[in-house]
Amino acid sequence: MITAKELLEKAFQNKASDIFIVTGLPASMRVNHNMVRLDDQKLMPPDTERFIKEIYALAERPMNRLRETGDDDFSFPLPGVSRFRASAYRQRGSLSVVIRVISSSRLNPVELGIPEGVMSLNRFSRGLVLVTGPAGSGKSTTLACIIDQINRTQEKHIITLEDPLEFLHRHERSIVSQREINTDTESYATALRAALRQSPDVILLGEMRDYETTQVAMTAAETGHLVFSTLHTTGSAKAVDRIIDVFPPSQQRQIADQLSMVLQAVVSQQLVPTKKGTLTPAFELMTVTPDIRSMIRGKKIPQIDGRIYSAPGTSKDMFSMDSWLLNLYNQGTVTRETALEHAMLPRLLGPKLS
Repeated sequence: MITAKELLEKAFQNKASDIFIVTGLPASMRVNHNMVRLDDQKLMPPDTERFIKEIYALAERPMNRLRETGDDDFSFPLPGVSRFRASAYRQRGSLSVVIRVISSSRLNPVELGIPEGVMSLNRFSRGLVLVTGPAGSGKSTTLACIIDQINRTQEKHIITLEDPLEFLHRHERSIVSQREINTDTESYATALRAALRQSPDVILLGEMRDYETTQVAMTAAETGHLVFSTLHTTGSAKAVDRIIDVFPPSQQRQIADQLSMVLQAVVSQQLVPTKKGTLTPAFELMTVTPDIRSMIRGKKIPQIDGRIYSAPGTSKDMFSMDSWLLNLYNQGTVTRETALEHAMLPRLLGPKLS
């Protein structure tokens, strides 16, 4: 039977994004959004437990947390191959794990298809920049590219707070402190409060997942730090709504005012299947302008989409998801059906797809 190390190597060679070790199914990989089974041999509980023990051994990590809580997230390198992020869990009384393959080579934003306007978000010296999208859409990769560019070109103290650590950054022109939640610190909120006392210039917050973390992140952005974070939403207007809705109704007017002052940009992204059977990224970028600040302050959030859609086609600082999909269609990269399936406003995009 294949070992965990051999499986990780095979997944990397096949350019898989994820590996699935789940009781009752053969070991599987996700390649370009397609599930590929390694063989027809179904894994039984002893098989998945053996796999998972081998993965923990490769990561040099005890299994205490998984045994006690039924969940454990961690990352680890496999020298000479790649870096991996594992989420181990108990289901139906047996152990399973899903492993994300993370590139260990230097990220190249051009090769990854990240637009110049998104990469230029490193120019801000303070405020809040959000990268949004569904799970597995490449948010962490985009942020890692921006952090890498800051690291190589600016003299800053960068603090990253992640759960778990994915991309490792060497100290270059900047100093980079990377902290893993539950390993180096107890929570995002605790680590974020501590970071404000560690003379940061740039803070990468893995996810704004609750009221407390969101509140501290906005305070950090308001007090002169550049804060990058992610949200599991699609579209700039929905991201603004999500942040405001985290707070009690009695605070939402104040939060809208605060957000209108600190928000600098929102990136929204998703991965779209191409005609060749691969995946390509699609982006929306909203750089916050005075009129958008006024919309946020006045809680006229639905008007934000109209402002993004009215941006000139040549703009690098403001473009809609649907305009990006239209370009992919006109280039022959995606089908009409794919463009409409991933569009924000398919009824408006449809007539343009001739």
